[in-house]
Amino acid sequence: MTYKIALNFEDGVTRFIDCKTGETVADAAYRQGINVPIDCRDGACGACKSSCESGTYRLGEYIEDALSESEAQSGFVLTCQMHPQSDCVVRIPASSQVCKIKQAQLSATISEVRQLSDSTISLTLQGDGLSSLAFLPGQYANLQVPGTTQHRAYSFSSMPKDKAVSFLIRNVPGGLMSTYLRETAAPGVQMTLAGPLGSFYLREIKRPVLMLAGGTGLAPFLAAKRAERTARHARSGFERGGVHLHEHLLAKARGGGIEGGLLLPLPPVVTHPLGGCPWSGSPWQTGVDGRFVPTTYM
Repeated sequence: MTYKIALNFEDGVTRFIDCKTGETVADAAYRQGINVPIDCRDGACGACKSSCESGTYRLGEYIEDALSESEAQSGFVLTCQMHPQSDCVVRIPASSQVCKIKQAQLSATISEVRQLSDSTISLTLQGDGLSSLAFLPGQYANLQVPGTTQHRAYSFSSMPKDKAVSFLIRNVPGGLMSTYLRETAAPGVQMTLAGPLGSFYLREIKRPVLMLAGGTGLAPFLAAKRAERTARHARSGFERGGVHLHEHLLAKARGGGIEGGLLLPLPPVVTHPLGGCPWSGSPWQTGVDGRFVPTTYM
């Protein structure tokens, strides 16, 4: 059996490796060209000490000087003695450059560009190269603006599916990427993305979770909610999404932000409701913060 191990480095770079049954994380990393910190390989020096943020594993033999009992109980591991028993996320206390890792780059084509509202654009990329893309829900990628050498960072708003990924992009007047997507982008145009990056990602859920986001900041939460691991804990999560104008709320609905992706009902909050908003059912009420909220879930 093979387990998928996410190695998160202190500079935000993440790399996934396959770890075979009976193989240590350190051995698996070196086998796949990732030079994680290590020295003795015998559990005696502590040079490979890292922390496991999710997953189950077994530790081999090691001495107290390398890893104390309290550290082991707190999730610290020695990668030279760590034998995964499930998929795991391991935080490596070193930069990806020290471990001689190059940032992965993938090429894909634009599948769809949709302007959901005046402020929000949905971008979907598709390609065979994305079939090997692995990232943690909440992470981001650097997208190169076609025809330039400039990059912009955007969080994934979906997990990879059918060789495709999506992003929610804020429409910035005069913005390089925004202008390109509005005026030039077309299906079939090639785009390069580098990543995954970022230390903001979904950890193992051990208690109820409250997620707060607004605008295109919803993107990482949508990816998290669509991830398989989140679905297993659907009853433990709750999300509140904030928007400024009624049209933004409609954009969220068109983009799957309400009916298409959330696992629980979402009570929206609109800071500037427009006159004649087509709400059905209960009337608007003023919330505790003085803002308007609907009295029923959509």
